[in-house]
Amino acid sequence: MFDRRPTGLQAFSGHAGEPIARLNAFEGFARSLLVGIIPLLALEALGSKELVTRAYLAASILTLVITLNFAALERLLQRRWVLTLGVGFSLTAVLILSFGEGWVMSIAIGLQSAAASLFSVCLSLYIMDYIGKKELIFTESKRLLYTGVAWMIGPMLGLWLWEETTHWAPFLLSACSMLGMLFYFWYLRLGHSQVIQRAKKPSVNILKIIPRYFAQPALRIAYLITLSRAMFWVSLFIYAPIYVVESGLPSWVAGAFLSLVSSLLIVSPLIRRLAGRYSTRLVIICALLLTGFSMAMLCLVGEPKPAGLLFWTLAALGGAIVDVLGNIPFMRMVRPRERTEMTMIFSTWREGSWLLTPLVVSALLLVAPFELFYLLLAGVLVIAGIATTFLPRRL
Repeated sequence: MFDRRPTGLQAFSGHAGEPIARLNAFEGFARSLLVGIIPLLALEALGSKELVTRAYLAASILTLVITLNFAALERLLQRRWVLTLGVGFSLTAVLILSFGEGWVMSIAIGLQSAAASLFSVCLSLYIMDYIGKKELIFTESKRLLYTGVAWMIGPMLGLWLWEETTHWAPFLLSACSMLGMLFYFWYLRLGHSQVIQRAKKPSVNILKIIPRYFAQPALRIAYLITLSRAMFWVSLFIYAPIYVVESGLPSWVAGAFLSLVSSLLIVSPLIRRLAGRYSTRLVIICALLLTGFSMAMLCLVGEPKPAGLLFWTLAALGGAIVDVLGNIPFMRMVRPRERTEMTMIFSTWREGSWLLTPLVVSALLLVAPFELFYLLLAGVLVIAGIATTFLPRRL
């Protein structure tokens, strides 16, 4: 499929991934500015972690409905307009978060999450359409680096602007970043070097291929690895800022903490060397167990305390390791002839984690204190680690 790529992309040669990485950085920076603010804003508007969890649950259902209809949206609007629609969702979310109150916050959270999901799917499909195999490693490494820098700066900057300047300042900056991404995207389509052209592949209805995916044991394990990792990150980005505030620390610490754990992606070259020396499978197992152990210890700490941030950080280190290596089991186990279809199923880990995490918390809070959720999440991570042992040794 790569011999008919657009001439503008061929002009970029080995650096075709640079524009893709810039697009990802714009979008990542826009989201990272608000990632620490949204849980605190929801807590302020709704009054308790329980209600915040329900707001995220309602938001995740809205996100899931929009994302599962991606194929229909692409047929109706074409891919470039689906990405543009996602930017519209994000801008609408910013307006609601800036001026909305109460349960309307869940609509904003859902729209922002749906925007991120539509962007992710569109970008992945563009990469599969237009990035050759030789450029793929460069593209992914650039995306990881640029995203890591954006998320290292964004959370702390967003909360600082929210506290030290006007409350709408981080929302305005986030909106400007999303608009910058949109303008750059259309420049890549319409400018002198047209990197992103009309999509060539027809959309696929993922509901028809779900049974074939989960009938393959190796792909089930790959999905569990990624889903458990994603559930941890959802928990961290929702509940860690609230944990910081409830432990008596100022809210700017929440932004600093989120920037710190996001910066762990910088150690990805070391993680790859460890995987090359000890095997990818072993490193993934150790990382999942580290995150699970840390979440179990957080449960033992009980009520929020500053010392608990140590276990959040250790858990994030394990999560970052799985971030770097977690997709490899899928990429190496999937059959080449089914790669595109199976990728669309595999990529639903994002929506699954955002739906399952608040759903589990909401159900648990009916019968137990919130801290028990940490133990439950630890169990999921440990199960994923054990399941990984069934993958081939030379993964």
